[in-house]
Amino acid sequence: MKIETLFKLAIDTGASDLHLRVGLPPILRIDSHLERQKDFVPLTNGDILDMLEQIATPKQQQRFSQEKELDFAYPLDCQARFRVNVMVQQQTLSMACRRLPFIVPTIDELDLPQICKDLILQPRGLILVTGPTGVGKSTTMAAMIRHLNDNRDCNVITIEDPIEYHHQNNKAIIAQRELGEDTDSFDMALIRALRHDPDVIAVGEMRDLKTISAAITAAETGHLVMSTLHTTDAMQTIDRMVDVFPPAQQSQVRLQLSQEIIAILSQTLLPRATGKGMIAAFEILISNPAIRNLIREGRTFEIPSYMRIHSEAGALSLDDSLTQMIQTHKITKEEALKKSSDPKRLIKQLMS
Repeated sequence: MKIETLFKLAIDTGASDLHLRVGLPPILRIDSHLERQKDFVPLTNGDILDMLEQIATPKQQQRFSQEKELDFAYPLDCQARFRVNVMVQQQTLSMACRRLPFIVPTIDELDLPQICKDLILQPRGLILVTGPTGVGKSTTMAAMIRHLNDNRDCNVITIEDPIEYHHQNNKAIIAQRELGEDTDSFDMALIRALRHDPDVIAVGEMRDLKTISAAITAAETGHLVMSTLHTTDAMQTIDRMVDVFPPAQQSQVRLQLSQEIIAILSQTLLPRATGKGMIAAFEILISNPAIRNLIREGRTFEIPSYMRIHSEAGALSLDDSLTQMIQTHKITKEEALKKSSDPKRLIKQLMS
């Protein structure tokens, strides 16, 4: 079986993901639902291995053989790119392929908060996009970089695993580095990027102490740094970043973060009310003197209540975002309640 046939099926059906797993036919995720493709026979381990060999380079295949997992991007003609993740589960192969458009979407096309346009044009500091796997963090970052590329004369360096969207030089000049192909680690690439005269550095993910430390340092030295974490809200994001450091350093790290964080955008995906496509809802934390003080003093547990009371300057709680999206008929109340951090409060808000 040719994997490109399945890729084309994913494009034709508007699927976001293609899953290949032993004992099951190919499965497509369409509007958040997993749909088994019953026109295909269940896959064997040999089938999936053959499809991997169709799209992975010899170097990538060797890395997978050594590490038992692999991430890479694969372009399909001029139709789309796919982010491919392969892993071993119970001694068999499992492959997940995320469809990515060739053209980088705009902030408006994705219906992202308008404040994203202002944030990405800031001269320095730290912007974090957070959320679980698969909610579109990389796409949000790509759209913001596109807006930067269209509006600011600057030097941008991205460090990604893998490169998902290719940016063309416009007002900005953009260098994109891929983990495993162009560099061996996020933290070393970030440190080396500082010698390449950057204005903006985008890091695909902050996974460990070294990368987080390097990102904070880059922001402190006058650069705009953007990255992602797998956290669900602003409070958890700050605590996660602080907790990776030894206890003796945590007070200093809180001080650094209080000075450098510009904004934390925590997102989740919901089906559109029309039943076609997905849309992101956001919690948005915008740094100001009060927020900086809460971070510095380790009172991050007070951030959610502060955001509910003080929604000025673009800050937004998740429930406020969901309320706005229900009132503008972008999502249904039923789907919003599934994602709400406080469903009872959300219902009360809708009734007021």
